[in-house]
Amino acid sequence: MMSASARIRDRITRFHRAREGAAAVEFALIAAPFFLLIFATLEVALFFLGSTIIENGVNEAARSIRTGQLQQSGQTVEDFRGAICERISSVADCSRIQLDVRTFDSFSSSSMTSPLNADGKIDDTNFTFDPGGGGDVVVVRVFYDWQLMAPGVVSGMTNMSGNKRLISATAVFRNEPFE
Repeated sequence: MMSASARIRDRITRFHRAREGAAAVEFALIAAPFFLLIFATLEVALFFLGSTIIENGVNEAARSIRTGQLQQSGQTVEDFRGAICERISSVADCSRIQLDVRTFDSFSSSSMTSPLNADGKIDDTNFTFDPGGGGDVVVVRVFYDWQLMAPGVVSGMTNMSGNKRLISATAVFRNEPFE
């Protein structure tokens, strides 16, 4: 019969030599950081995809203002919103779009501020819709609050309350002389 200390030494020696299950233990140690990295990569990729589609949609829809088509046909802010929604509905919920269209005397006077208030929400109280006339400098800004799917994974991406990230798409141009 073995002494207690000999049995403990024997078990430690067998444990040290054992190789069964080593792959499972190694995977358990590596799995969490690996899946965190995968989720973070997907989150950032989806955000950039959505941001790019929204920016392109705004640029394409703003062309109707630049050429005067929107003004001459008597379209409203809802018609313009619909034109943007046609182009971005694959990635964005159109009910969460905020529009701000303004005219300025020159490009140098077209300074704009952030639409986020101190609570991290969009403050749309001063938003207007003024597509201007021929030759006017126009700034079209569209804001969308992108809901992050895994906010804990990429915590540095949030800049709004409720684990959201603001996507801002801006088009600045001089209207063609359509009048």
